[in-house]
Amino acid sequence: MRQFVLKVHELCNLACDHCYVYEHADQTWRDRPSTMSVVVAERTAARIAEHAVRHRLPSAGVVLHGGEPLLLGRTRLREILTVLRSVVGAVTALDLRMQTNGIRLDEPMAELLLEFGVRAGVSLDGDRAANDLHRRYRNGASSHDRTLRGLALLRSPRFRAAYAGILCTIDVRNDPIAVYEALLAQEPPRIDLLLPHATWDEPPPLWTAGGTPYAAWLLRVYRRWLADGRPVPIRLFDALHATAAGRESGVESVGADRGDLAVVETDGSWEQPDSMKTAFHGAAATGLTVFTASVDDLVATPAMRHRQSGLAGLSATCRACPVVSRCGGGLYAHRFRSGSGFDNPSVYCADLKGLVTAMQSDPELPWPAFDELASGGGDAIAVGHLTTTQVAINRALLVTAADGLPGPAWSLLQKIDDQDPAAVRRVLSHPFVRTWAVRHLAGQDGPERFADLVAAAAVIAGVPDDVTVTPRDGRVHLPTLGTLTVPAEVTTVEVTGDGTARWPGGTARLVPGDPRWAPAASVALDDVTILLEDTDPYRDCHGWPPAGPLSDDDRRSWAEALRAAWPSVLRDAPEQASGLAGGLTTITPLVGDPVTLRSATSRQAYGALGIALTPDPAALAVMLVHEFQHSKLGAILDLIDLVDPDSDVLVRVGWRPDPRPAELVLQGIYAHLTVAGMWRHRAARGEDGAAKHYAMYRDWTVEAIGRLSDSGALTAEGRRFVGRLAATIGQWPG
Repeated sequence: MRQFVLKVHELCNLACDHCYVYEHADQTWRDRPSTMSVVVAERTAARIAEHAVRHRLPSAGVVLHGGEPLLLGRTRLREILTVLRSVVGAVTALDLRMQTNGIRLDEPMAELLLEFGVRAGVSLDGDRAANDLHRRYRNGASSHDRTLRGLALLRSPRFRAAYAGILCTIDVRNDPIAVYEALLAQEPPRIDLLLPHATWDEPPPLWTAGGTPYAAWLLRVYRRWLADGRPVPIRLFDALHATAAGRESGVESVGADRGDLAVVETDGSWEQPDSMKTAFHGAAATGLTVFTASVDDLVATPAMRHRQSGLAGLSATCRACPVVSRCGGGLYAHRFRSGSGFDNPSVYCADLKGLVTAMQSDPELPWPAFDELASGGGDAIAVGHLTTTQVAINRALLVTAADGLPGPAWSLLQKIDDQDPAAVRRVLSHPFVRTWAVRHLAGQDGPERFADLVAAAAVIAGVPDDVTVTPRDGRVHLPTLGTLTVPAEVTTVEVTGDGTARWPGGTARLVPGDPRWAPAASVALDDVTILLEDTDPYRDCHGWPPAGPLSDDDRRSWAEALRAAWPSVLRDAPEQASGLAGGLTTITPLVGDPVTLRSATSRQAYGALGIALTPDPAALAVMLVHEFQHSKLGAILDLIDLVDPDSDVLVRVGWRPDPRPAELVLQGIYAHLTVAGMWRHRAARGEDGAAKHYAMYRDWTVEAIGRLSDSGALTAEGRRFVGRLAATIGQWPG
């Protein structure tokens, strides 16, 4: 045990209706002394010191708690702090903290905290409206002003060192952004966002089976927090980032950390963490006291041993979940249900899974990268952030779909990811993984594609396991690798990581030269290799019909055309070239149009462009740059709302006769700015007709920027984004 909560005062000066101590199932506070005596404090300190010495702990954390600990008064508080410093502080580094409502925090009390090195966390649920929803006096009066007065004291330079942060209990009826801004205004060193304590017997407010209101609330805060540049640590988000990286969460509420926290009540009783009081009367009890049992005795109790069993102590449902290493089954108390005890997922299971999944798909886009992309360009580093987020989104979509995907394939994918994560990343980077996943989750496609992904990863990694895949129209497509043709009557094929495919009555080797295997075609452009995807069944996402399998002559024509166009990309789009080289992975050949050039992108296929072949290298270069701008902006919009999602504003633009929705106008601006830039470079070299094209695209873009900026449809981030686009084009000659 490394953390100890001392309930130094059993009573409170507020009557918060969401308090687990007084309002929930456990009512043992009624039978306990109102304050902790010095004798109990001395014995507790001795037990902690004994434990620290026995286990050579470099530090021990002690939190003074209640009720309301400041009701002790300065004299009694000084006595307990002196005991802790002299006994525990003599054998290990002592991290002293306090959790308070801040109402009785005045300068003399703050001086005492400074003297003993105590850092105080203050409970505040947001602005006045949010805080008054629960945190009131017994007569119904608001506590908000008194709490803010205490916080103002902690914010002052004199007492800043005694300020630990703010604890906020979530109520989804409160506006999440208003709560976040109110907490941020108090300049806390850290914010804790706490799910209200609840169980399956007593679910949280506005809870419905399978619903995710708490995930939705938290995600609005999370995305705003990222957009603000993470101005203050938010413990829950930092903990989930830590578990995503394979580290311990450092908190009790998420992650698979072994519980290291114990509670001492005012009478000296050893108890499990305070949150247990929400389960049932006496749920936190251990039957031990500091007078009869050591910390090691406490750890040896069946209840505490079970709490420290990590993932092994979770329910079977949790252990089978693909996000279990992230959420850890949630807070122990939140798993309680009459009849099955704590052998259940958290009552917040759907919310935790939704939060983890969305956070996997919402990695941070740093402001320097955002601003670089907002200039209309995007170097390899900035585009690299987008590529990383898109792989994360693909992973998150697979996790979301996990319940409907084959279990053995899931286990194998996890095995490959452990042994060769680059192989899994290569497959999950394939643009059409997301195309399938979105269709599957919408009920428009079956789970069969998942096995194709796993088989491809197994072959790349050389894992000697069999994967059962399902042919479609006599073909098995392994993303990024190629396509296997089998007899039409074959319904299943076994693919092995050594590159062998078997079916009843036949085999094939997935290597060039086998007549049944067609390796994926690609074109090398300097240091860039672009896949020509002519067989993937999900390449039909661009809105135009894809061309069929390419002949050898077709492939040569594509290679010649792309190699002829690439110098124009490097020469005429220098601001976009390195990012395009890093983010463009795939071209799907489209069926050509006899009248006009044809190209497209799909929001659900980042890094893939649909293009109908043209022999004009200058035109092909423009299509490559133009369409990749759409792909980039789609990836940005996956992370940050640039346009108010509730806006129904229509904006007139020069390149279309009909008024357009604001997001489509932004897409047009982003693409046309780069096209104008390419014609600007060509005009500077004196190419015929270039000046006319430059003027047309520039005028369209400038006019659309002005109208979109005045439309009221942009978010704060959108205004910043469009402002930088305006600054870029504003530097060009008129």
